Amino acid sequence: METQTKVAVVILNYNGIHWLKKFLGNVIEKTTNAEVIIADNASTDESINYIINDFPSVKIIQNKTNEGYASGYNRALQQISAEYYVLLNSDVEVTKNWIAPIIKLMDSDNNIAACQPKIKKYNNKNSFEYAGACGGFIDKYGYPFCRGRVFATLEDDKGQYDDACEVFWASGACMFLRAKAFHEVGGFDWDFFAHMEEIDLCWKLKNKGYKIMCEPKSCVFHVGGGTLSSESTFKTYLNYRNNLLMLYKNLNPEKRFNTIFKRMILDGISSFKFILNGKPQHIFYILKAHLKYYTLLSLYRKKRPHSYKAKLFPKSIVYLYFIKGIKTYNQLNKDFI
Repeated sequence: METQTKVAVVILNYNGIHWLKKFLGNVIEKTTNAEVIIADNASTDESINYIINDFPSVKIIQNKTNEGYASGYNRALQQISAEYYVLLNSDVEVTKNWIAPIIKLMDSDNNIAACQPKIKKYNNKNSFEYAGACGGFIDKYGYPFCRGRVFATLEDDKGQYDDACEVFWASGACMFLRAKAFHEVGGFDWDFFAHMEEIDLCWKLKNKGYKIMCEPKSCVFHVGGGTLSSESTFKTYLNYRNNLLMLYKNLNPEKRFNTIFKRMILDGISSFKFILNGKPQHIFYILKAHLKYYTLLSLYRKKRPHSYKAKLFPKSIVYLYFIKGIKTYNQLNKDFI
């Protein structure tokens, strides 16, 4: 049997040779006492040859097809024996000593299943980054927000979130996972492909009674949009579809119908944003996401948990942000945490 390593840093790659050339050397240089592994989703560029030639010591796991973030990681992690997985996007720059603080925190409490570092923008290193900032939450209608980022409002990092804090979800851009807990809940949802999968995973873990944390003593810088840009209609489709499926699967049955009905109305209202931004084609993909949601209900009925322990932010972040003008996490009533 293969000897278990303590920490495995796993980078999922699909035609990402540009990002590998830019950041893989940095990851290897700054990563000590951990194995670095590339999980490749059947890339058709020169990614594999580049790794073999320039970083021959890096282990490569080759998936047969591109099944996206969720299934791609699921298949790769089944083949890795480690106490902790660190899922790292290929467009992330790490810093010195980025692993140790989080492993120290997770070692101190076996109930911590996932943790993320402070995540800041690569192109503006004073600012928090959209996909995670200093740890994420979701409101009662499933809208994600973060310490340091509410909708499009990104705060500058002034040390205001430098405390280790329990959160609802950890960012998939740089996510530390306790391997045992990850496999206990079945990993990522195989049918998500990409987007919302880390929030869904953390929701499953919290329903099992685990904690999700952010440890800002560790910091990384994320480019963002390395695989699917904000202009992508497919990204819009996945975000809207997966959010509805996540709500249907994880919400307490007493709140499920009413919450999803109101969320669909809010989705319709959000369509006007795309019109105002000159992207009317995205509206079709919101409708497509809703229709696909209905066709998957029978499948997702079987995925519901047996307990509902996770606690959501009890108010509408949409109302607070757009109507009340609350733009930052520190302005919210945080009694729900």
